[in-house]
Amino acid sequence: MKKKPGRPSDQAKRQAILDAASQLFFEDGFAATSIEQVAADAGVSKVTIYNQFGDKRALFTAAVERECEKMRDYFSIDATREGTIRERLQEVGEGMIAFLSRPEMVQFERRIAAETEVEPAIGHAFLDAGPWRMKQAFSVFLKHANETGELVVDDTALAAEQFAALCKGMGDLDQRFGRVVTPQDRARRIEGAVDVFLAAYAPHSIASAD
Repeated sequence: MKKKPGRPSDQAKRQAILDAASQLFFEDGFAATSIEQVAADAGVSKVTIYNQFGDKRALFTAAVERECEKMRDYFSIDATREGTIRERLQEVGEGMIAFLSRPEMVQFERRIAAETEVEPAIGHAFLDAGPWRMKQAFSVFLKHANETGELVVDDTALAAEQFAALCKGMGDLDQRFGRVVTPQDRARRIEGAVDVFLAAYAPHSIASAD
């Protein structure tokens, strides 16, 4: 007798819920996304969502965390072990800007900023789940570079902020207010960011050689 397929595992359900929630949160924002719609799109019950995540804000946090995992891959020590420190920083900068400049990410951040005016906790949840975790991951990358002598960084958290700010520059602001930022603009800005960062934090021999 042919065995009937089993019920989806809890992990498969969780994945389906996060897939649906991520799309809805990014397209419609937090306020306009309902647990009912997430459940319908994921093919599960509302009870399953509450059992898995607790409430809508926790689901939002999990969705943002999963999305930002894609970015944190660029900060992995293992993922960036090859090449010079300049080449690895260039790779991190390119990945960061490619991730943040996606139209859906720009739209999502605009919506979250607007919703934070009404409910500040939503903004806090976004910062904790996304930017602050990414900053922490990059700080670990910089700490490792400091330990190997490739960089000389006393405050890795501050340096992580500085590198992100240098890479984004005014291009981040331009894009959020509707101006076109070309790939050439991004490439020039990232290359300059790496130059400035190494001038500040690389040992003289590395900064000169690179």
